[in-house]
Amino acid sequence: MNVHKNAPLTPKGREAMVRSVVQGGLNQAGAAELFNTTPKSVAKWVKRYRAEGVEGLRDRSSRPLSSPSQTP
Repeated sequence: MNVHKNAPLTPKGREAMVRSVVQGGLNQAGAAELFNTTPKSVAKWVKRYRAEGVEGLRDRSSRPLSSPSQTP
């Protein structure tokens, strides 16, 4: 993973953010402000953490699984 030095949400940062909500009792809006992101992003990472644990906080490819309208 190629992360620049000022990246706010590396997997470690995501874990800290999620733990502040799940274990620390911080609400999603508060965590968003603290970690300089949006409440929607906080909700996404908390949902993934609850479903998959720490593994759910890793980066994922944004490449689509298929491209049906791709030109030959």
